[in-house]
Amino acid sequence: MLKRIFRAREVRVGEGVLSGSIASFLSVLSLLGVLAFHFPEYLTTPELRQSYDVAIIRSIMFVALLISGTLGLLNVVRNKRKRLGIFSLIVVFTCIALGGHRVEVGDFPDNTPYLGLDWFILDLLGSTLIFIIIEKLLPFRDQPVLRPQWKTDLDHFFLNHLLIGFALLVANQFVNRFFGWAVNEDTQAIITSLPFVIQLFVVILVADLAQYATHRIYHEVPLFWRLHAVHHSVKHMDWLAGSRQHIIELLITRSFVLTPIFLLGFEKNVINAYVVIVGFQAVFNHANVQINFGWLKYIFVTPQFHHWHHASDEAGIDKNYAAHFSFIDYLFGSAVKGQEEWPKGYGVKGDYVPDGLLKQQMFPFTHKG
Repeated sequence: MLKRIFRAREVRVGEGVLSGSIASFLSVLSLLGVLAFHFPEYLTTPELRQSYDVAIIRSIMFVALLISGTLGLLNVVRNKRKRLGIFSLIVVFTCIALGGHRVEVGDFPDNTPYLGLDWFILDLLGSTLIFIIIEKLLPFRDQPVLRPQWKTDLDHFFLNHLLIGFALLVANQFVNRFFGWAVNEDTQAIITSLPFVIQLFVVILVADLAQYATHRIYHEVPLFWRLHAVHHSVKHMDWLAGSRQHIIELLITRSFVLTPIFLLGFEKNVINAYVVIVGFQAVFNHANVQINFGWLKYIFVTPQFHHWHHASDEAGIDKNYAAHFSFIDYLFGSAVKGQEEWPKGYGVKGDYVPDGLLKQQMFPFTHKG
């Protein structure tokens, strides 16, 4: 139903698509928030529970329901295209029937298996508010917000966030089982004695070196390329494109990137800062934005640098592996050189990866070739 409602077209003021889309978006997030209030022990992330204020979340949900209901009603009354408005009103009334922003949250166990629904809600809301605006103000290509295959990437975004607890559990088990013996307290003491800024630089550099090595393996070993081809199958780059990733690749990459971070024993506030930076840069580097960074592009990974990694142009194949520091690719000779312009197209050469979340999760095991 949603796929038919949210067509891959640019929204225009006066047609009811813009107001209806906003209303539907906010109503769905509100419904997910209500469910998280009802089942916090299973649907919320333990680390996030400690960092956000429930009263503020309730206020945000109330405002979201108010805006969604108002826009939905206006959409039904004033526009010929009423499906989005009707859909949002149905969801808003469902939220209210389930308790809305007033759902009481009592005491609950803190060690239960969980799905990161709250992380999905907060990240999706923040990402859309920030990156859609940036992409509209500083676009590289003129493409609609709901460009082709957006639904597939949103499904990946949802799955990756929902399974964050499982991914972290697998990564922690991997690190402890195979590399727990390598922990050295003296080394960790040296790391934690460093100033915050130095620690932050080191943790990003170490993580990027691990990411670089893992990334090259995905490209150069056919068995692993089957997994990574899913990520490269995206043909329209924007803030949502980076979410397209096979779940096994996600688990492998996080395990190997977390290993040196765990062994070196960085302080928690340094790791928290790293998580914020890597989260922003992962989205920003896929975004449909054109910004001139000048000489900084030889130090940091920029959207233009990473877009070349996704290019179907021959010059970009198996190039630009780094996630944070572009100088790593220049040092190892894997940077695209002599290409001042942006790539002409994106995707896997031959376009042999199917569309759709389930088909892409099955692709590494069903593809013949």
